[in-house]
Amino acid sequence: MSWRDFPKVELHLHLEGAAPPAFIRGMAAEKNEDLSGIFTEDGSYVYRDFWHFLDVYAAAASVLQTPEDFHRLTRAVFAVSAANGVVFCETFLSPDFCGGRDVGAWKDYLAAIRAAADEAEREDGITLRGVVTAIRHFGPDKARETAICAAETAGDWLVGFGLAGDERSGEPQNFAWAFDCAREAGLGITVHAGEWRGPESVRNALEVTPSRLGHGVRAIEDPGLVELLAEEGIVLEVCPGSNVTLGVYPSLSAHPIAKLREAGVPVTISTDDPPFFQTTMSQEFEGLDQTFGWSEEDFDALNATALKAAFCDETTRTRVAKRLERP
Repeated sequence: MSWRDFPKVELHLHLEGAAPPAFIRGMAAEKNEDLSGIFTEDGSYVYRDFWHFLDVYAAAASVLQTPEDFHRLTRAVFAVSAANGVVFCETFLSPDFCGGRDVGAWKDYLAAIRAAADEAEREDGITLRGVVTAIRHFGPDKARETAICAAETAGDWLVGFGLAGDERSGEPQNFAWAFDCAREAGLGITVHAGEWRGPESVRNALEVTPSRLGHGVRAIEDPGLVELLAEEGIVLEVCPGSNVTLGVYPSLSAHPIAKLREAGVPVTISTDDPPFFQTTMSQEFEGLDQTFGWSEEDFDALNATALKAAFCDETTRTRVAKRLERP
């Protein structure tokens, strides 16, 4: 079957990282910026490894300079998501790229993104919510500023706070002030961990008591940790295509998502930075179907896990649940 029209919930999508290459090339041309070095001859993004990927990501985001740019970006990104059956998405937003962590400027950017989200819901049928992310390798001080931006705009649309970036750049505990600030504002907490570092990074992330972990897949290397995640119901935002393309695992068949699920760990499916990894949610579903033989009922269950773990309010959750119902 084709998975394109199957309704989907996505919890782990970086807004800037989901920018179609053609969109970024067009923005660069408008601003007379030369970004030719980040594209292949066929126009795709090009990078050597994860750390070079972070540099290319920042270069692509550098042409997004105004609230209007982010309005256009949001519309472009979620037209693609909606075309691949996504009915609800919590997208990561970075005040670092939206006004340099200045609260006043951030509010202008967020207003533009929200306006585009409202248009996407009316015209494309996809419901969006925002999760602010601090960038780990920018350090704890800048993360404090990011958390203040998040706390100042927390509410019905801005629903979560997380930590992304290079896992080698410090333990989540170093960012405790930012997490406490966000939690006090009522925001849900998620932390990137267990992608490039092993299970110890997952254990360290649990010290800031998140309800979700971005990736988290290398927990599979520690049976005791897998048991803990299952017992505590910590939800993993798993991005299989990203993990394979970046070389965390050599193939989808070697990916631990099925083993984690069988062990009782709540897992969900997302695309991370899809054009960088040449994937879509439809392709993720198709690959998991072909590799693990998962059925429609399996994907219904994965959607239910994702919707239960979403940081949105109950009214939104109930409305999205109806969208997930199939004959």
